[in-house]
Amino acid sequence: MSGDDGWEVPAFDAVPFGERRHDVALCVFVLNEGERIREQLRTMHALALPVDVVIADGGSTDGALDPDFLASQGVRALLVKRGPGALSAQMRMGFAWCLREGYHGIVTIDGNGKDDARAVPAFVDALRAGVDHAQGSRYLPGGLGVNTPIARHAGVTLIHAPLISLAAGRRYTDTTNGFRAYSRRFLLDDRVRPFRDVFTGYELHYYLAIRAGRLGFKVAELPVTRSYPANGVVPSKIRGWRGYLKILRTLWRAVRGAYDPA
Repeated sequence: MSGDDGWEVPAFDAVPFGERRHDVALCVFVLNEGERIREQLRTMHALALPVDVVIADGGSTDGALDPDFLASQGVRALLVKRGPGALSAQMRMGFAWCLREGYHGIVTIDGNGKDDARAVPAFVDALRAGVDHAQGSRYLPGGLGVNTPIARHAGVTLIHAPLISLAAGRRYTDTTNGFRAYSRRFLLDDRVRPFRDVFTGYELHYYLAIRAGRLGFKVAELPVTRSYPANGVVPSKIRGWRGYLKILRTLWRAVRGAYDPA
């Protein structure tokens, strides 16, 4: 749907649990994460992070996002996408709601329990220091990748990060990592225009990293810890070789500038 501002944002329901208390929102992207998201929210609540937590749900059906539970963990709001699209549609939904609520910056994190939320204050500090696009990286000094699948490690370090870096005109080391932060001025710049229906899957992650570098916004990488389980199913929405081929096609389009505003 398009609002009065002309943004293309998927239809969604918003359930607020309180008023804005901070100038930075932590947008958590969720889709049927079960106990992983519940444990993550308990951990973040105990950390007393300097952000308002906003859940951007893609339409979960597992019952993990019970409103009473979310309110007990200090969540500011639950957004539930009803319109089409996957991760990028969730991002547009979350960004639009947070910007309309007046937040000066938005930190993003996946809701599958892989990321150590203790790094959140560093992203908040980066935003307040003027950084427009902060990228979390397990490959920086102080960062850590735990049980990273070999195929994922090779894909990031040998293909994904080098191509994104080449297109952006600046070096990134961990470009599939969803632990990031964006400034209000970057997201609202008319040369960026993230609120377009062309962004449905993983396009927006790649596009924003490239666009920030190309346009000369202040970009930084910050060390983070990303942990995969030692055994069992890897928490990921990418399934099989078809999933990886789709990622590569999207990556190539982003590198070629296919998502740049007309």
